[in-house]
Amino acid sequence: MDDATDTFQALRPRLRGIAYRMLGTRFDADELVQDVWLKWHDADRSAIGNAEAWLVTVTTRLAIDRLRTARLERARYVGFWLPEPMPDAETLASASGDTSPPTPEALLERADDLSVAFLTVLERLAPEARAAFLLREVFDADYAEVAQALGKSEAACRQIVSRAKSQLKEGRPRQRVSADQHYRLLAGFADAARAGDFSRLQTLLADDAELISDGGGIVPSFGQVLAGATRIAQLYFAVWRRSERGDARQRVELVRFNGEWGLLRFIDGQLESAQSMETDGERIVRIHTQRNPEKLRSLAAALDPQTPASVTDRLPGTS
Repeated sequence: MDDATDTFQALRPRLRGIAYRMLGTRFDADELVQDVWLKWHDADRSAIGNAEAWLVTVTTRLAIDRLRTARLERARYVGFWLPEPMPDAETLASASGDTSPPTPEALLERADDLSVAFLTVLERLAPEARAAFLLREVFDADYAEVAQALGKSEAACRQIVSRAKSQLKEGRPRQRVSADQHYRLLAGFADAARAGDFSRLQTLLADDAELISDGGGIVPSFGQVLAGATRIAQLYFAVWRRSERGDARQRVELVRFNGEWGLLRFIDGQLESAQSMETDGERIVRIHTQRNPEKLRSLAAALDPQTPASVTDRLPGTS
């Protein structure tokens, strides 16, 4: 049993990575991986030739089934549905004071394919197509492995992946931006938000920039895309003005989550939003703002282990 446990623990980051990219929430991913563990615990391992292939197949098939159910639930979701922010392993380590070298899981979390923007685009795909695309393009599985996981022929899987690429092509960034460029832009934007520098905020946003927010029907959020540099800058300026009046004090921090730097905004000391930003290297082109308290709970607790996980239940309803 110890060998079986060691095998599972060694593969857990890969299984969790598949589950999170399929389902988009940390809770659902962890719950699914736990179910995979139970199946692994009860399996006749003497009949399993390749443990990794078996575990990946079980994870993938469970994720497909759960995503089908989740898609029905998301059809009734209030406003935009955005994935739950996932703190990077190094962010968790920093919060706990751990200075040890990055783990394989931490290195995996630095991948571009973990970004909020990428996960949001994946929502366009049907469950099987999403699984096939992720296994092939993100986890480097060969088509034989993809076929085994999906229970289809290799030829069929090639077609599924090809169609998925075509569906995703339009929504993915047209050019790659270095991590340094991304960080500098976000740092400048954070400084402007803290200072209430409307002109600077507007300058750092593309003319046709978009802001998409998820409040889950629990806190106020826009039911449509907020478009245009001026309108978005006005929103950030309004939050600053409320803070200056003492109505709701804001704090803006740069933190790594979902494989890249993003902004966290705290209102009166409580996490109010996690903001993921897409850039073209010169200006910010899209902002995904997660405000749903249920999806911020894990991130808030991870950043401050002493804070009860229910802290975000009391978030103020700021814009």
